[in-house]
Amino acid sequence: MMSYRSIFRPDLFGGRVVLITGGGSGLGRCVAHELSSLGATVVLVGRKRERLAAVAAEIQADGGTAEIAPCDIREEEAVINTVAGVVARHGVIHGLVNNAGGQFQAPLESLTQNGFETVLRTNLVGGFLFAREVFKASMSQHGGAIVNMVADVSRGTPSVAHSGAARAAMIHLTRTAAVEWASHGVRVNAVAPGFINTEALARYGQQALEAVLAPLVPLGRLGTESEVSAAICFLLSEGAAYISGATLQIDGAAPSAHPLFPPMPHDKSPIFNGFHRGARNG
Repeated sequence: MMSYRSIFRPDLFGGRVVLITGGGSGLGRCVAHELSSLGATVVLVGRKRERLAAVAAEIQADGGTAEIAPCDIREEEAVINTVAGVVARHGVIHGLVNNAGGQFQAPLESLTQNGFETVLRTNLVGGFLFAREVFKASMSQHGGAIVNMVADVSRGTPSVAHSGAARAAMIHLTRTAAVEWASHGVRVNAVAPGFINTEALARYGQQALEAVLAPLVPLGRLGTESEVSAAICFLLSEGAAYISGATLQIDGAAPSAHPLFPPMPHDKSPIFNGFHRGARNG
């Protein structure tokens, strides 16, 4: 039976409980698989029970431990009850991966208040609510680590300004939480993936998008789900014990490229793809 090929030792998260929002698909699914392969009990959070159940079944089939906690991350009472339920079952939450998010394309002039606020509630408010509740219910007493999913906001984000605004705010929230909660033994960091080969990319025409996006990346290719997951696992681990308030970019140096000096095409960048159930592995 195939299993996740993590670069980390198999028992790295043995005995730990990690809550993952957006765990029913994409990067959240990959992170859940890697963490479970490293010994963690993963709690998958999302709105669609059937998706969460499918990922939990995959993890259990691979020998890992997973449970589901259906929840709309935008609803405060639902978040409070979900976190309280996890603490009641396990006593402690060691890690939180605030991965859930979503957006749609719309130019600013046609973006409604409802559309803008909906994306902010998903990409910012939901992450805040989960971080706050996990801190209050567990990490304030026991310590822990939080990793927030953001994006590169060093430039404008045409057609997705609502998402860019939310991600920029989450970066600031990450820094502030890292300061406020440090005395409780809590570390808070973020990861900012660039062009990543995910399930969503396959739906939108993987080959066509790769042909357009890869030349924009100095490393000459798109990233893999595993490369994002490995960074998240590192930030959750004791190896990152002195890292807090940081945002780790996982983007092949794309934001550093200059239009006057376009990246040279090449195939020299090695690829790490440890996810046996990932986008390129079936």
